[in-house]
Amino acid sequence: MRYADFQGGEAIVVSDMPRPEPAPGEAILRVSRTALCGSDFKLWHKGAAHVAGHEICGHVAQPGHPRDGQHCAVYIPEHCGTCATCRAGHTQMCTEVSSLIGWNRDGGYAEYLRVPDNCLMPVPDDIPLDLAPLLLDTIGTSAHAVREGRRVLATQTPRVLVTGAGPVGLGVLLALRAMGQAEVHVSDPNPDRLALAEEFGGIAVPVGSRAQRFDLILECSGAHAARDLAIELILPKGVIVLVGENAAPWMIQEGPVFRRKDFVMLRTFYFPKGDFAPNVALLRAHREAYARLVDDRFGLDALPEKFAEFAQGGLIKPVLAFTEEDR
Repeated sequence: MRYADFQGGEAIVVSDMPRPEPAPGEAILRVSRTALCGSDFKLWHKGAAHVAGHEICGHVAQPGHPRDGQHCAVYIPEHCGTCATCRAGHTQMCTEVSSLIGWNRDGGYAEYLRVPDNCLMPVPDDIPLDLAPLLLDTIGTSAHAVREGRRVLATQTPRVLVTGAGPVGLGVLLALRAMGQAEVHVSDPNPDRLALAEEFGGIAVPVGSRAQRFDLILECSGAHAARDLAIELILPKGVIVLVGENAAPWMIQEGPVFRRKDFVMLRTFYFPKGDFAPNVALLRAHREAYARLVDDRFGLDALPEKFAEFAQGGLIKPVLAFTEEDR
């Protein structure tokens, strides 16, 4: 099969490797779409030990398997399903298995991959292939962050800020609006992304502005400066949700702005499998808006060029397509 080899130094080479063979409790998936994600930038720079790509959907291609032929999204956290955390429904935080598809084992920048049976999530037939990967990071991660932030809020009428209008930040904005938040302020240095946020009902705020304070801040950029600003802007009894990622150490300055108020700082990761059906409902209800995020579709040979364009901020949520069909 063909796959994309992330060699490091911003080099991606399309090459060949043997098709995978399933282990017990696994299925072979013929990949239809894999969406590009900013968290893969580190693999683009440093190289990947496994096939990259973690926003994946495809058809089970294993005769005799109960899901053979079914179109499924791939839930990337491997999980045992039996530990106390999994039994409580928090499958993204399994305490017995710590492995992510596309990171610790081969992912979706390849024509086929092995998927644990419990990581296959059937996608309804009315969801187009190009939009199915959005059910993972763009909707799943974002909506989970919104649900968790709202769960611990002290007020029912919060003033809300989203920092970072990339795919996850825009997904947070759409989820907030869908869940009844009338006003959502958004900041981003990219004028095109900020303009799209405004089209989705967001209120543009200059990056670094200290003109307002907020009850709920969802930090989606991963930038340390944005995290520091969130601590400054959060109101007493407010909630900061850290959604964006940054592998570099973040040093918190424990000055008066940090010490002299009660507030919650909450880190959220991915989403529990139980959120999948509500996330499908979100996509169905706001399909036209979510479709605006998918701004390119291309084949495997174009991935090196398209990934570089994506890394430069020229694309929002492009998808790698292994098939021409849309359903």
